[in-house]
Amino acid sequence: MTIGSPADESEPAPGRLVPLFPSRQAAGRAAARYINRHLSWLDFNARVLSLAEDPERPLLERCKFLAIFSSNLDEFFQVRVGGLREQLLAGVTAPSPDGLTPAEQLDAIRTRVDELVARQTEVFSADIVPRLERAGIRFCDYVALQDGDRAHVDRVFEESIYPVLTPLAVDPAHPFPYISNLSLNLAVVVADPQSQEPRVARVKLPPLLDRFILMPDGVRFVPLEQVIAAHLDRLFPGMSIVANHVFRVTRNADFAVGDEEAEDLIAAVETILRRRRRSPRVVRLEVDGTMSDDVEDLLLRELEIERDEVITVPGVLDLRGLWALYRLDRPELKDPPWTPVTQPRLVPNQRDGAQNIFAVLDSGPVLVHTPYDSFDTSVGAFLAQAAVDPRVLAIKQTLYRTSGPSSPIVRALIRAAEEGKQVVALVELTARFDEEANIAWARELEEAGVHVVYGVVGLKTHAKTSLVVRRDESGRIRRYCHLGTGNYNEQTARMYEDIGVLTADPQMGADVADLFNFLTGYSRQEEFGHLLVAPVTLRPRLLELIGRESRPGGVVAIKVNNLADPEVIDALYAASQAGCEIDLIVRSACGVRPGVPGMSERIRVRSIVGRWLEHSRIYRFGAAGAPDVEYFIGSADLMVRNLDGRVELCVPILDAELRARLESVLDFNLRDDTLSWQLHSDGGWTKVPTVRGFDLHDELQRQAMARAAGRA
Repeated sequence: MTIGSPADESEPAPGRLVPLFPSRQAAGRAAARYINRHLSWLDFNARVLSLAEDPERPLLERCKFLAIFSSNLDEFFQVRVGGLREQLLAGVTAPSPDGLTPAEQLDAIRTRVDELVARQTEVFSADIVPRLERAGIRFCDYVALQDGDRAHVDRVFEESIYPVLTPLAVDPAHPFPYISNLSLNLAVVVADPQSQEPRVARVKLPPLLDRFILMPDGVRFVPLEQVIAAHLDRLFPGMSIVANHVFRVTRNADFAVGDEEAEDLIAAVETILRRRRRSPRVVRLEVDGTMSDDVEDLLLRELEIERDEVITVPGVLDLRGLWALYRLDRPELKDPPWTPVTQPRLVPNQRDGAQNIFAVLDSGPVLVHTPYDSFDTSVGAFLAQAAVDPRVLAIKQTLYRTSGPSSPIVRALIRAAEEGKQVVALVELTARFDEEANIAWARELEEAGVHVVYGVVGLKTHAKTSLVVRRDESGRIRRYCHLGTGNYNEQTARMYEDIGVLTADPQMGADVADLFNFLTGYSRQEEFGHLLVAPVTLRPRLLELIGRESRPGGVVAIKVNNLADPEVIDALYAASQAGCEIDLIVRSACGVRPGVPGMSERIRVRSIVGRWLEHSRIYRFGAAGAPDVEYFIGSADLMVRNLDGRVELCVPILDAELRARLESVLDFNLRDDTLSWQLHSDGGWTKVPTVRGFDLHDELQRQAMARAAGRA
């Protein structure tokens, strides 16, 4: 799992000119106005790391957050650092909105990453490993194993590891091999006993093998690289093993479909996948603390990188493998389990165990807040019932990321097609790092008779919506839809906090129908009744709403994952200067400098990082309870690429009961003093002082249980 994907890139807005050689004074003014989004994202990952450092958190949860931190950093280098490196090599000197050039950003990133990796190594080696040992879970060195344990590991090596290893020599007759992205490797120094001339070979640790070898007792682990290193004589018989060093390579994965490739989108995406698998550009080399200068120089030369792209890790490389520990059956070392609840209106009746979800929606909309509310008994049930209901005529669905071909959503669409219904699936093939899976199940959908389309050329479809067209008992055609902030993925719905609405509102249904016509056919639709749609109406409407609140007594509250769009930030600054009070809840990267006198003193920014990944986007314009207050939920963050380069949806919440629930979510976010961090004008983050001990996630779980019991 990756928390807070850094693949959310932000390009200069179309039509905006940036000086190629800005003055230092101009760059300074920009830095005083905006925070660099890459450095801000690293601060977010530092907040993830802080969860691993928290001694009050259950031990295996701390291991999980170390694994998440590692995965996040891998993606950051593949995408964000990869993109900056490409700019640097292309001679780009234009600054980002905060005034930093690509070279300056890379320098600052390197300094920050070194600090974070040192913290990660320290907390793992000096704190978590000893605590695990006291809990009966041990990391063992191969050389320290007793004879019986060593014999077991030796058998594992001979039976499962040795057959898949391939040592590759490096000499004039054997060119330096291609080192695949994110692979763990051993650089092995050997010597011929006769000549004593040292030679270097590379041994790849196959990714299909477990990162840590589990001992028979189920509580001890041995790092895979140690097991292989202990048996190098089997790979290099007759040679003297002089030394071995662990290293890991990260390559650029920042590839996008070009306009010239877009005529056959599947072929274009498959080309990108091939480029990524054989990416020529190394953006990071991780080495262990024992590597000699000679071996490091060889890697630098052969990988064609500079020393400032090397990160020395004085401990275990690639802690993503800690997911193996998290899978241990040790509930006392984890958070208490949480089972999402079914909302009372969606509970099947006791008479026949069924619930007509369309009849429920005819009586009013339903707000779904995962993981507190069950995705399976709400959104999943909505589409599953639509698939078999004989009155349903058509289903239309956007799919960005799912759990794959076994997904209940995909199964429901296939079942609906088999039932003879008109089924359309808009599959976003270019969802980064999910492209291959999306191609596979898109083809399966097509084979089942689903009409599969790939959206609008040049725009990534990030909107989350489904539409069901049904003929009711009177013969009238009705539209039912779901609009949300998260993906149609039942697995991530148990871990990601998201909000969606199920509704039979006629105008919403008409808007969603128009949206699908825009996505699947030819349309220049520029107006929608209720929905705000990027890149058409979303940006101007958001700016208009911020402008409306730019006055004494104005109020704005926004909860998003990322906020880095300069035009939106400037509008918020202007609103603050006009007297508007602004609360921003930004999980990841935030370019706003709050609390600056004369610019943003009425802006407050906080970030919440905890058990659940805060993923929903909620917008409120106006004071709670005011007659003109407006609430929205949607798929869009406040980034250039969301507002100008993607198809995104924001939907107004009009029902009074649903608005009250959204207000409580915002209120709890702003009251939390357990999981929250506060952003300061200098760009630094500090933990919000714990006064009441109010935990957002615990409170929302209590609220969900109360609703299920009919007490909310």
